[in-house]
Amino acid sequence: MTNRFYLFVLAISALMAGCGGADNKKPAASPAPKKPELMAPFRFHKLIEVSPGQSYDVLSWGRGSEEAGAFMILHSDSSAIKYTTTTGDLDGAIIDVYNSDMDVDGNPEILIQAKSKDTTNYTSIYAFEFNDNNSKPNKLDFPRLTSSQRKGYRGNDNFYIRDGKLMREFPIFSGTGKEAKPSGAKRQLEYGLRGNEFTVKQLSKDSTDVKQPDNQPSKTEEKKSSDKQSSSSSSKSSKKKHKRHRG
Repeated sequence: MTNRFYLFVLAISALMAGCGGADNKKPAASPAPKKPELMAPFRFHKLIEVSPGQSYDVLSWGRGSEEAGAFMILHSDSSAIKYTTTTGDLDGAIIDVYNSDMDVDGNPEILIQAKSKDTTNYTSIYAFEFNDNNSKPNKLDFPRLTSSQRKGYRGNDNFYIRDGKLMREFPIFSGTGKEAKPSGAKRQLEYGLRGNEFTVKQLSKDSTDVKQPDNQPSKTEEKKSSDKQSSSSSSKSSKKKHKRHRG
């Protein structure tokens, strides 16, 4: 009886030890969920949720050339059970998609940024304003850079939304062609919307962003030095004239 009791106690102890060891083991870390891969012919997808029940799926697609294709904006209004599709031709590849309300009228704007490989435009913006009262969105013409805004432009645009406005920054290059080099300055533009037309405001002053070398005299100093030399030369010439008149 005693032997059986000891055997029973040992069995219970072993069972408890086994359970305790299992509890001490750390659970294996679950692998991070992989981003779903797009099936061909789709290349890009981004979901933008403007408000509960209002979402926009932006996609690009195409077969063959990577430099051309098309885009789709799938608008889902789940509260009203309405679904609309907006399509268009695409030059280049989509870099990002932005949502804003630049004219503060309650109608969202979807802005698609695409980058092309040409040497003229570099960046394209496809802009649409969606209105609940219309089945089709308003297509907005994004303005091209003016000659002054394009001066020193070599692409590398950075777009973002700030205070409801579309901001654009890009580095300024000095020189032309293959000899062009970054000057260290950046140009900053702010885009707004008024009456379904874009407004553009340059916020930065390019010259203030470029630091002058310490060993190079400023234009003001050069002017003062030139004025002093001219004044000194004029004074000497006057004295010589007086001496000759006396003689």
